[in-house]
Amino acid sequence: MRFGFNFWLGAGLTVLVILAGILAPWIAPFDPVLDADLMSSELPPDATFWFGTDAQGRDVYTRILYGAQISLTVGIVSQVINSMIGITLGMTAGYWGGWWDDLVNGLTNVMLAIPSLIFALAVMAVLGPGLPSLLIALGLTNWSWTCRIARSSTLSLKSQGYVQAAQTLGYGDLRIMFTQILPNMMGPILVMATLGMGSAVLSEAALSFLGLGIQPPFPSWGSMLTDARQLIQLAPWVAIFPGLAIFLSVLGFNLLGDGLRDSLDPHMRTRKP
Repeated sequence: MRFGFNFWLGAGLTVLVILAGILAPWIAPFDPVLDADLMSSELPPDATFWFGTDAQGRDVYTRILYGAQISLTVGIVSQVINSMIGITLGMTAGYWGGWWDDLVNGLTNVMLAIPSLIFALAVMAVLGPGLPSLLIALGLTNWSWTCRIARSSTLSLKSQGYVQAAQTLGYGDLRIMFTQILPNMMGPILVMATLGMGSAVLSEAALSFLGLGIQPPFPSWGSMLTDARQLIQLAPWVAIFPGLAIFLSVLGFNLLGDGLRDSLDPHMRTRKP
């Protein structure tokens, strides 16, 4: 299996974001919440404050590092929830068919008709702001695409010889689905989850920007952009660096997903010289 340029560039950016989040307690020079000094507010980048300071005198570099923890947590947890729901519904619908397949298809079409951010906003309005509500809202948002992939893969795989052999040996439906079918469709599921990570990071930033995500004073790239709205002309670095962090992390996940798709899809490999 050969990985292309997109994969390696995306992997590099993704690893950079992951390392920033993991190592934040050790490499961040200040505390992201407590180290606020109004006498040092809105300072431009220098040797002490690499990315400058915000209106409360907090180090922007430190807050971006800790903000990576929030983005990674939201991306990973939301995609785990999405994948669990989508795989379970799609695989059972494709394998069992009948009325259950019709019901899952109808529910999937309804979810696809609702803009994901609008749905997440509705869930957040009910549950209230905060990290737990954010994880639930984004976890219930984008499972429909995973469901469709799982269903179509199951329809293709359930006619394979090894699945029919397992049926002949008396394996139960759930055992066949989770031991014979699921491992053979993990390629497209993994690609979808990787691409969904970028979407989750972007959605988290948007919800935090609107005040429904991570609440101050805890660092979030989206809430940092909210605080920077009034300072965009006086202290542009307060908005530039969080925006750049969002851009690079989303770009990394998208390139990584594209690279995985190109490498795992045999049709994509045969088209390349």
